[in-house]
Formats: sequence, C-alpha cells, structure tokens
Amino acid sequence: MNKIKSFGPKGSRYPTKSPFILIGYHKDDYPKGNDKMEPTYYIDGRDVGQDFNPSSPWRMYHGDKIPGFPVHPHRGFETVTIVEEGVIDHTDSFGGNGRYADGDVQWLTAGSGVQHCEMFPLVNNDKENPFEIFQIWLNLSKKNKMVTPHYKMLWKEDIPVYTEENTNGSKVKIKVIHGSYKDISFYNSTPDSWAADKSNDVRILLIEMDPHAELNLSTDSKTASRMLYYYKGSGITLEDVKLTHEQMYAELKEGESIHIKNGNSPSKLLLLEGNEIKEPIALYGPFVMNTEQEIVQAMNDYRRTEFGGWKWDEPGPVHDRNKGRYAEYSNGEMHYPNENNK
Repeated sequence: MNKIKSFGPKGSRYPTKSPFILIGYHKDDYPKGNDKMEPTYYIDGRDVGQDFNPSSPWRMYHGDKIPGFPVHPHRGFETVTIVEEGVIDHTDSFGGNGRYADGDVQWLTAGSGVQHCEMFPLVNNDKENPFEIFQIWLNLSKKNKMVTPHYKMLWKEDIPVYTEENTNGSKVKIKVIHGSYKDISFYNSTPDSWAADKSNDVRILLIEMDPHAELNLSTDSKTASRMLYYYKGSGITLEDVKLTHEQMYAELKEGESIHIKNGNSPSKLLLLEGNEIKEPIALYGPFVMNTEQEIVQAMNDYRRTEFGGWKWDEPGPVHDRNKGRYAEYSNGEMHYPNENNK
C-alpha cells in the first residue's frame, strides 16, 4: 500500500495530476450506420445536443445526426486522443482535416487558439460500429500557451509495442504512445508540447494483460506524478490493493516500481506520468491559462477572431465513407499511414 498514494472510483471523470488536466473516456456500442453514416436508430429520450447519459449503451454527445463533438474552440493546452476502436473525423479552423481510427493517436496543440471538430461517423453499414477512445488534456507551460496551433497523427503502424512473456506463458503488451519502456523509446509529440522536453518525463502507456499475467511496472523518473487507470477486465491487484470496475484508478508513488497481477480475464490499463508544471492554472471550459485575466482575454479574442474562423460548410462535417486514414495539414501537406511522418 505504501506504493499507492490513493485509489478509488472514477466518478464522472477520472482524477488527474499535473501536467495532465482532464481525461475523457468514451465507450459506445454504436449500431449499424445508414448511407449518411448516421445511426440506423436513435435511443428514445436522449437529450439532443447534450447526450451524455452514462447508463446508455451509446451516446450522441453534442452531435445531432452523427455522434461526436461539432466545432468548438480551445486555447492554452493540448489534446491527445487515443482511439482504441472506431473512427474519428477531424476538421479545424486552419483548414486541417483527417481521419484516424482503430489504434491511431492524434496529438493537437491548441496554443493561441483553434476551433476543431471531432465527429464519429458510423462507417459500417453491414455491422455494428463499436467505439472506444481516451482524450487526454495535457497542459502547456506559460511560455508555450500562445504558440501557433499544430497537430499531428501518430499512426498505429508506427507506435511501438513492447511484449514480455511470463513463465506461465501469459503475455503483457505495452504500447508506448510517448516516452520509453525498457529498450523502446518513442518521442513524437508536437514540437511545443510539455512532453517534447524529455526532462519533463512525460510517459503515456497502454497496457494489455492476459489472464493471470504479472508485470513489474518500473519508472525511470523520481519526480513524475503517476496515475494508473483500469478500464477493462474483471479485477487486478496492485501490490496488495485490488482494483475492480468500482475502483478504477490509482495514484502511484513517484519513483517506485509496482507489481501488477491480473485476474481471470484480459485487462487493459492506461498509465500517465509527467513532471508537474509548477505554474498557476485558470481553467474555464475550453480555455486553460495561468490567470483569470488571461481567460477573459481568451474569450474576447475568440469572439473577435473566432480563432481563424470556420472554413467548413457545417459545424460537424464528416469525410466520405470510403476515405481511408489520412491527415491534411494547414500547409496542404498530406500524410498517410506507413509514411515517416516524424
């Protein structure tokens, strides 16, 4: 227990520690899509435009006909969106757009301000459209809060996976989205990110454990905050503490390895590590700054400039059903999976 500082249920949101601000987890069992990539049926009683019912098998969120998050602004922080399963269509106020899915990650630095849209088109019209993502809000330091917005895709083909096998034949797979683990390193954030400086010890890992697998989860940092989120499985043990779906997160002690033992079914965990940004935080909706005055300035700037304006015909555009995964950046560059996009 001395290696675990706290643990408990997630409530409406997962608890976080600096440099991370917020973690959103979305799991939806979407039905088949129609010819417009809309659900073939809607759930009765949903709150149109504000559909966040946690007991529902799937949600529309702020979407009307297609689920997702139509155009909205951000300033002063970053979003790291991890797609475990499903499809996301991206558009933004600088002309950037793309589609990422089924293992891809998008890293977006909002910086001085951007409007963007994240829609979840139901591309399968012959079968269901299961969907599971994390969106992580990562703070920016004061010196980088007003940098030029930037985004990039981390394609699943490029994200390294470390695999180790226990003596009982069970396996553990660790997907290194950022940072290092054992002999694997993957530092591919946007250039102005807090994570871009290796001394900030930012590490994002997705961990899959076979039934009865065990893992000694180490860390190379003595100072980074460490949060472990348990989002799939029937039960695991951290040292002498058991986590279930009712106890879904644990804050781990800095600089300590921890022993994880899985239960009878496959389990999945997300690890977030990083050194604290030791600066004041002022947070209001989609803006994360250092002072209340800067929040007021962000709102005024958004009213005045719309952070570049919205260049698309509708607030929640989606791409053609048959379009594959791609990223088009504001300078016109096109990137696709399997390219060297570093």
